[in-house]
Amino acid sequence: MQHFLVLGGGISGVEAAIKLRKKGYQVTLISNRDYLFVYPISIWIPVKGISFDNSKIDLRKLQKKHGFELLIDSVQKIDAEQKIVTTKNGEYTYDYLFIALGMGKVSSNGLENTLSICGNPEQAVSIGEELDKLVGQGKGKIAVGFGGNPKDAKGSAVRGGPAFELLFNISTYLRKKGVLDNFELNFFAPMAEPGKKMGKKALNSLGKFFKHYKINQYVGKKIIEFNKGEVLFENNEKLESDLIVYISGGDGHPVIKASGLPLSEAGFIRTLPTCQVEGFPEIYAIGDSADIIGPPWAAKQGHMAEIMADVAAYNAHQQIIGSGKTKSYVDKVSIICIMDSGDGAALISRTTKKESMIMLPIVGHWLKKTWGFYYKNSKLNRIPRIPGM
Repeated sequence: MQHFLVLGGGISGVEAAIKLRKKGYQVTLISNRDYLFVYPISIWIPVKGISFDNSKIDLRKLQKKHGFELLIDSVQKIDAEQKIVTTKNGEYTYDYLFIALGMGKVSSNGLENTLSICGNPEQAVSIGEELDKLVGQGKGKIAVGFGGNPKDAKGSAVRGGPAFELLFNISTYLRKKGVLDNFELNFFAPMAEPGKKMGKKALNSLGKFFKHYKINQYVGKKIIEFNKGEVLFENNEKLESDLIVYISGGDGHPVIKASGLPLSEAGFIRTLPTCQVEGFPEIYAIGDSADIIGPPWAAKQGHMAEIMADVAAYNAHQQIIGSGKTKSYVDKVSIICIMDSGDGAALISRTTKKESMIMLPIVGHWLKKTWGFYYKNSKLNRIPRIPGM
């Protein structure tokens, strides 16, 4: 029996473990947390739209449902030549390795003076606590922004959507509290056209969103550092804020950068379209750990992480049975986003053939809520999985 070692308990790692178990293989999943955190719905934690507990799935429940072995441990080293993975508490061998460790963050001066909606899951709770302090005071200044990685020429590791969604939701939350007019909401980013990857239609509509939700923009300005109570830009320009939420650009995971595996300049694992690591046919890299192949606007998203996991599991199985068949994830590269605002949403889609943006007032918010419910419960086999979702 071939033994698969899956590193990472996020969206791609869990999907891979489930798919490999369905094919009858022995699978060990190693995760540094005992739960899968559903980041796409965590934007509602700060505004009390969902609890922290309801934003995660217990990995032990998934283990029980799907039959993989689960180790709660921290990966320290990958020795691809010897086929050994070292964790904080032991060493593990494998026949096939799936790397789904996610990515690191680009360091910035004064980052400790910020919180992130895409960082450690607990920070979503901290954002909510700081927001409530300001609501209690009846006024305040809030700045939400994101950055990129200068070494990532593709710009695939930018997390822009959650920043937009969080700001829109905060605006809706403050309006419902009756204090929006007493707050100053600001969006900031070093890019001249943040959101450009979503397509021209979405980019052109962002300005309308900012105006509707009373949000000011500070874009195209290099961020120098974050001080307590302010964002410092080039030319000594400052943006004062009582709460700063910042999503760093993605960087290669520290363990991956030290692994000796082939990497992009930004530190992501270079793979073939099959998700196999270049030069290591028994190692697959999926999700945020991989250097995504595709058009210039390709981005690391949850649905792409699942697609890569599915393709990798298929290809590994075909490799083992010697069929000679393979699948590629490259022709499936797309951007799909339900950009939620707390009182509605916009359904954004982009492929190599077309791009679209559909406004969904009121119903859009509940569409994303429904997706969150579906995602969690389909993983636990509580409701049937819809093919392709």
